[in-house]
Amino acid sequence: MSSSIDKTIKLWDLRTGEEIRTLTGHAGTVTSVVISRDGRRIISGSNDKTVKIWDLQTGETLHTISDHVEAVLAVAISPDGRTIASGSQNDVIKIWGMR
Repeated sequence: MSSSIDKTIKLWDLRTGEEIRTLTGHAGTVTSVVISRDGRRIISGSNDKTVKIWDLQTGETLHTISDHVEAVLAVAISPDGRTIASGSQNDVIKIWGMR
């Protein structure tokens, strides 16, 4: 998985190096991306000040969090998959509960 200045997230086959899927939906550079331990969700952060939750199987955006006032530079997910943390350029860290 990779994030990019072209506003996308790309999923790759690690054996062949071929691209599997491109996720689109952010309006700015995707600065951080992480996959849940169960492999079902991707969490991404962007210069567009949002955090997105994606379904890995379908590539669909499940939810967009638009509560930051500056670019989101880092995202993380707890081992149990119930909590997301996001950090923005203005030194603010936010904690989110997953449903």
